[in-house]
Amino acid sequence: MTDQPPAHKPTTRRRQLLGRLSLPERTFITDALRTETVGGMLLLAATGVALIWANVWPHSYESVLGYTIGPSTPLHLDLTLANWAKDGLLTIFFFVAGIELKREFVAGELRTPSAALLPVIAAVCGVALPAILFVLVNSGSGGHPGGWAIPTATDIAFALGVLAVVGSHLPSALRAFLLTLAVVDDLIAILIIAIFYSSGIKFWALGLAFAGLVLFWFLHRRGVKGWYLFVPLAVVVWALMHESGIHATVAGVAMGLMLRCHREGDEEHSPGEHIEHLVRPISAGLAVPLFALFSAGVTISGPTLREVFTQATPLGIVIGLLVGKTVGIFGGTRLAARFTRAELNPQLKWADLFAVSVLAGIGFTVSLLIGELAFRDNPTLTDRSKTAVLVGSLLCALVATVLLKLRNRHYRALCEEEGRDTDGDGIPDIYQEDDPAWRARASEPAEDLPDERPEPGR
Repeated sequence: MTDQPPAHKPTTRRRQLLGRLSLPERTFITDALRTETVGGMLLLAATGVALIWANVWPHSYESVLGYTIGPSTPLHLDLTLANWAKDGLLTIFFFVAGIELKREFVAGELRTPSAALLPVIAAVCGVALPAILFVLVNSGSGGHPGGWAIPTATDIAFALGVLAVVGSHLPSALRAFLLTLAVVDDLIAILIIAIFYSSGIKFWALGLAFAGLVLFWFLHRRGVKGWYLFVPLAVVVWALMHESGIHATVAGVAMGLMLRCHREGDEEHSPGEHIEHLVRPISAGLAVPLFALFSAGVTISGPTLREVFTQATPLGIVIGLLVGKTVGIFGGTRLAARFTRAELNPQLKWADLFAVSVLAGIGFTVSLLIGELAFRDNPTLTDRSKTAVLVGSLLCALVATVLLKLRNRHYRALCEEEGRDTDGDGIPDIYQEDDPAWRARASEPAEDLPDERPEPGR
């Protein structure tokens, strides 16, 4: 007697890459990206103003950047406007980034190891390869490998601003991948700034800043509320962190990570989500554009542009952004999908992910910040790095625009399908297709409307 084969082979469901988001996650990401898109357009405008100002009235621009305000004692806060933008305004940006990180880890795409694996690998590869390429280009005489971290960042606001300008209808799954990638990217950038670009540590100030963070956490966990208490405390923690020698933006990240981002009881929104909703417009609409206004103004000329492609430091930045970010993110995602047996969403193609990878090469806000930190004692190199960041980001934007436009008709159809709501109940149809009650309502013929045309002879 021989063993009979099983009636059917057991099947294992393979995880889908860039699959449909849950309705709450889609709603949250849509709201967040809407604010970032507006902020991205303001960022583009501020960059344009900075470039015009710096090239038409260079002395005026330099004098404004160098204007010093603030008390010199007890914590040396007599800073130039350029430093206030870099150390102060960007703290708001990193505070929002900290909240995003916390939310992603407790309620978003990064809450489970299997879901977090792909974007984390993509982000790590998208940081590692640009850094490697930069070091290789700058390994010879005349190179400056200390700027290796400049081309490693992704600017989500700038990328979304480009999408808004070119009118691309990117599906929510691709936008969510881009946002999650940028969140992990921000985490890596924060660690790089804290570890590699901090110097002259004053432990007394760092200890007091840590004590302030503990007090911030304790009050928040005890349910204490009131901006009039937390805002002054946050300012004190920021000032102490700035004095300690650790970059002041780390204070913003730390406070963002301390907020509770999961809901309890009958809460409609967690405290972290509520605060992010309030602060994100300030970050995207004010802090980041002002930072761009005070940081992106560089003199553009024929010799300056020639140096971008002939000198090691700026060339390494351009290659890192355009080639390193693209190949790192796309290649990392392909390899991770292959080894984890994840299947690509059948409505999308790998070419779509490649286009998004090129778009992620737009490194602006954090790249400019790291450029200033890496070459703080060399203004010439700082300006060259800024020019290279602008050129590299522009090239990534142009290439991504062409690639996305080739598929824009397909993206538009997917977006229309995602947003279709035939019964007007506020829930897209794609989230109700398995509901028998909804199918029954959808199959009912429309009610006959009374004929309001006038009768003949009237």
